Amino acid sequence: MMMQRKRTAILISGRGSNMTALIAAASDPDFPAEIVGVISDKPDAAGLGIAIARGIPTKVVARSDHPGKDAHDAAIDAALAGFGAELVALAGYMRLLTTPFVEKWQGKMINIHPALLPSFKGLDTHRRALDAGMRIHGCTVHFVTPAMDEGPVIAQAAVPVMLDDTENSLAARVLKAEHQIYPMALRLVAEGKARMEDGRAVFSGFADSDTAAGIVVAAPNPLRTNIDLEQLARITP
Repeated sequence: MMMQRKRTAILISGRGSNMTALIAAASDPDFPAEIVGVISDKPDAAGLGIAIARGIPTKVVARSDHPGKDAHDAAIDAALAGFGAELVALAGYMRLLTTPFVEKWQGKMINIHPALLPSFKGLDTHRRALDAGMRIHGCTVHFVTPAMDEGPVIAQAAVPVMLDDTENSLAARVLKAEHQIYPMALRLVAEGKARMEDGRAVFSGFADSDTAAGIVVAAPNPLRTNIDLEQLARITP
């Protein structure tokens, strides 16, 4: 019996690197989600060209074409309906969505955030992690709820903060982790192994608890092209 892949649309605002990771994962016919469209609120988003080059339909829903957020989100919802979307993945979509829109898609819309939530919600996460003296940083995939970056966690990946890190070097290390866990999290949701119930993420359908734990918590490798093990030892208990 042929698997019914979940029709998934991606919302972007910029370069679309996580979008590209999802498209690559979904190019495997055995992946449980298919990418049926990419929507951007910015006509010049670099990710649009990448999607087009990979044969993915795109649509621009520009903010300037609508009188307010409600109208803009209604237009996005119409675009999602046009694609026949069943799931929505936010991949660098840089605008808060309205409560009615989020509530309509709740449990079917996921986001990736460049920090280990609930720490460092919002913007400038890497700079704030460095300023706070964090030794561990990372990224989170979560279900989207009306409150910013507060939805139930689906998957997280941790990376070390090295003593010589800059904001850019830390961001690059976290981005590698993002590209690994976002397809993993989308797979879990598309397969129904991760779902949102009563404001919590619920996991089921795994062969055993050890397998479940290994899937939803990750420490991607390589964390850095050349890790200074002596330095890492000095900052790791």
